[in-house]
Amino acid sequence: MDVSPDGKSIVFDLMGDIYMMPITGGKAKALTNGLAYDVHPRFSPDGKSLVFISDKSGSDNIWTMEIATKKDTQLSKEKKENFFAAEWTPDGQYIIGSKGRRNPKLHIYHRDGGKGNELISEPKELKTIDPAIAADGKLVYFSQRKNAWNYNAQLPQYQIGTYDMVDGDVATITSRYGSAFTPTLSNDGSWMVYGTRFEEETGLVLRNLKSGEEKWLAYPVQRDEQESIAPLGVLPAMSFTPDSENLIASYGGKIYAISLKTNMAKEIPFEVDVQLDL
Repeated sequence: MDVSPDGKSIVFDLMGDIYMMPITGGKAKALTNGLAYDVHPRFSPDGKSLVFISDKSGSDNIWTMEIATKKDTQLSKEKKENFFAAEWTPDGQYIIGSKGRRNPKLHIYHRDGGKGNELISEPKELKTIDPAIAADGKLVYFSQRKNAWNYNAQLPQYQIGTYDMVDGDVATITSRYGSAFTPTLSNDGSWMVYGTRFEEETGLVLRNLKSGEEKWLAYPVQRDEQESIAPLGVLPAMSFTPDSENLIASYGGKIYAISLKTNMAKEIPFEVDVQLDL
């Protein structure tokens, strides 16, 4: 799920198709349909395009779409790869996506295409997914793990990492026993929300990026995907509103606007007509 730069619309994937609707809720309009599995939509900084992951070429690849015309363009040209989401850089010129099968890695692509360049190559067993880019474009945040996927996994499995776009420095910025994953950044550069497991439930933590202080924003939400390959993210993607006062998140099959000030979650009602080709 993502919120448009003007704060008026929400785009989301549902059962392999991408939909858009007003941020106040209502009936969602399909942007994609058919047999292809289309997921992970993200608005471009100017709000005119989307980046998303689709297997319509026969393998997962990064695609872009002009919203007004629905014209789509295949960005990556892989024949046998998995992609774990993608995100625009703030200048709208590049896209950072997570690519790989056993050990997915962050790659950067120009919006006009090309083979892309790997950002983090070592250690080889490091898995990096859920890319999020700071508003100033200097840091890339991501979910990272070294352990193999397995059920009944011992925690922690994930922590939040950062990659410095200036000097290539890699750092780990969390140390949660219940793991830390799916970093989501505010537009004003002040806040980060991420998921973690506490006792038997998963919740959302709000971190002040300037002071380092943390508090629960929502607990519980829904079960995370720490024990699977997490092809749709360890948690579903979230997004701040442009004023950085609310987080738009989905859990339990519903969409909510969560106030950073009050922690109150207001449901955003939606309706979708779904027809699936099998």
